[in-house]
Amino acid sequence: MNTTAKDLYQSYLYARDVIGGRWPEAEAAIAKDWYWAYAYASDVIRGRWPEAEATIAKDPHSAYPYVRDVIGGRWPEAEATIATDPGRAYEYAKDVIGGRWPEAEATIATDPVAAKLYLEAFPEAKLEWVMNGWLDWFDL
Repeated sequence: MNTTAKDLYQSYLYARDVIGGRWPEAEAAIAKDWYWAYAYASDVIRGRWPEAEATIAKDPHSAYPYVRDVIGGRWPEAEATIATDPGRAYEYAKDVIGGRWPEAEATIATDPVAAKLYLEAFPEAKLEWVMNGWLDWFDL
């Protein structure tokens, strides 16, 4: 099977819209692409897809939505990856953990928008952020 992005998209659509379910012949190719693996698990399988989780866990832009839309709870195997992206790390803390995520705060602090949203959601982190040099005293 040819595995260009267009072919993966067509395979995903065929499984979702024509078959209305899994297409085993295409799964090996789809499982190699983090974006289409997430979409296939979410929209076609409508559940976890263990065979593709190693691929999905490699990119924060698929790992976080997979957690949010498919797993519905923490996914320790992907947390190191999610923690590399400030925006996704903030969303994971807010939507999945439901509280502060100290392991990702250094990354979140590097992005002004993610940092602002995180500190609005978890104001109790402000003093620690000041102590770490991520926030100015005047911003308390």
